Amino acid sequence: MLIGLLTILALVFILPFFLKKIEHNLEIFLFVMGVAAAYISGQFTSHLAREALQEPVSISLAVLVFGLLFKWSRKPFDRFIHWTQKKLSLEIFVFCLIFILGSLSSLITAIIASLVLVEVISCLTLDRKHEVDLVIIACFAIGIGAVLTPIGEPLSTLAIAKLKSWPDVDFWYLFRLLKWEVLGALLALSVLSIFFHGKKAEQSLEAKVRDENYFQIFLRAGKIYLFVMALVFLGQGFKPLIDRYVIPLSGDILYWINISSAVLDNATLTVAEVSPAMHPLQIKKLLMGLLLAGGMLIPGNIPNIIAASKLGIKSKEWARLGVPLGLILMVLFFFILERK
Repeated sequence: MLIGLLTILALVFILPFFLKKIEHNLEIFLFVMGVAAAYISGQFTSHLAREALQEPVSISLAVLVFGLLFKWSRKPFDRFIHWTQKKLSLEIFVFCLIFILGSLSSLITAIIASLVLVEVISCLTLDRKHEVDLVIIACFAIGIGAVLTPIGEPLSTLAIAKLKSWPDVDFWYLFRLLKWEVLGALLALSVLSIFFHGKKAEQSLEAKVRDENYFQIFLRAGKIYLFVMALVFLGQGFKPLIDRYVIPLSGDILYWINISSAVLDNATLTVAEVSPAMHPLQIKKLLMGLLLAGGMLIPGNIPNIIAASKLGIKSKEWARLGVPLGLILMVLFFFILERK
């Protein structure tokens, strides 16, 4: 079992970067790998199959509904964004965009924040390289910011559920626990975005959004459904490995082990790792490791999946900035957390 699961993990990390057919059909590839992992670990059951069918429904519906709403409200939305751009310089605009979406994602959910992000970025009509960079930085911010309340993302919901036996755990517990780390990360990412805004261009990602028809909107929702289903299978498939080899580790080691959330479902990792027996600082390290690594690759976070799917961003494009940025953030926050 161990060799089989490690082989699957290696394939998930490596193959999308070297085989174009896999890169262009990442959802199908991850689905096959997820089912294989569940079978190898003996986790494939009718209950898991039902969960895998049900879990993506809300996310896919949100993507579908907001995709239709944005299509129908395109002109007034564009006018508002262009009016705002005239009032602010491009540097200030992208700074505010990333900081505001990152801050609000815990209240409006990471899904809605990422959908708004794609629409706003597409209005900027920057050169493609810098649009991709801005999307990656913003998805880091949204994924990190969404942890502050239980409604922001599944990771925070499940973390609160696992810690509910603690007397001080309530709706705002993760805000109190992580607010300064999250605020620091959001400010750093917002400042970083100023240097990645690029310049106006005639050809950019915006055409992919502007010219969407109804078939493409429904197809994207279907792809995201398959993507999330694949993550459910992958997360559950690796659960025995996590239970046996990962959970007993110290908070510092868990922080770095959680770099696996770049390709595995961080909600599943949260369920497996978070325990009421832990010290709050251990919880903080564990969750920050998951959040920071989640932006490194496309499968790492729901915002990544939504943005990459809608804008046609490929695995190599994402990893070019996502991996080094994620590693720098993890090193930086490792030393910050060590001083606590």
